[in-house]
Amino acid sequence: MPHGTKTSKPNTETMVVNQRNWLDVPYDVTANILQRVGVFDILENAQKVCTAWRKICKDPAMWRVIDMESFGGLLPPSQLEKMCMHAIDRSQGQLVDLNMQTFPTNDLIQFLAQGERSSQLRRLQISYGSLYESWSNFLEKAPLLEEIALTFTIISKETVADVSRYCPMLKSFIYNNYGWKYIIGMSSADDFVIAIAKGMPQLLHLQLTGSKMTNKGLYAILHGCPNLQSLDLRGCFDIDLNESCGKLCKERIKNLRLPGDSTEGHKVAPYDSEDDYDYNDMWYGGLTESSDDDDYSGIIAEYYSLL
Repeated sequence: MPHGTKTSKPNTETMVVNQRNWLDVPYDVTANILQRVGVFDILENAQKVCTAWRKICKDPAMWRVIDMESFGGLLPPSQLEKMCMHAIDRSQGQLVDLNMQTFPTNDLIQFLAQGERSSQLRRLQISYGSLYESWSNFLEKAPLLEEIALTFTIISKETVADVSRYCPMLKSFIYNNYGWKYIIGMSSADDFVIAIAKGMPQLLHLQLTGSKMTNKGLYAILHGCPNLQSLDLRGCFDIDLNESCGKLCKERIKNLRLPGDSTEGHKVAPYDSEDDYDYNDMWYGGLTESSDDDDYSGIIAEYYSLL
């Protein structure tokens, strides 16, 4: 610096950092931000920040979509179920989309069946659920259901049969039960698929990856669900598409996934052929991967009892 040059002292006013007051953010913008935080963080953290945020977090509109798919391991399944029930109650009948993993039980389904909790429900997704009883009470209270997606979740033939009676708007059914030949001891895979054909004639989209059904079940689907646009048969190695039903599939189904097609992007490990398709590893490995809670051991034992 040249000799004699004067330096000016910093102006204290220019040093003041303008800090944003989050309470000045519009209500709808704050609500949009908090919705992206997720159920767990809203209930455990966000709603405790201030009165304004708590008010937003209690708004039923915040709970129209409840996504608890990725919470396995954060809390024991029993606590996650209680948290989900609390979130459902906050929706006050506005719930349209519910996604759960590892913790759903029959108690939760019966909880949904009470009052108007499911009256607006359009989509239900469950992974690794313990659901053996009939859902009749719940389905009767969910007449607007359009999509049901179940992975590693057992439901009864009676439940499937009740769908068309109570949920005439159902258009998509996903039932991904790798290891079916081990866990469905009470009836054959064909019997279950035939129940789908009889109970869901209005279906547009059907996914049955890993089913042990034969051509008998496939014929039932093709004739019982005349409006099918897409059919996913990946991993269904007991069907023979070289027979007439294979030709019928190709003629009738616009979007057809074949037994040996890749499962890349699917929820479970991909396989390329029947030889790579290990039912035992896929089922038990998937089930026990996040089952740390002692309460879950009862669910595992119940599955083993079906062998």
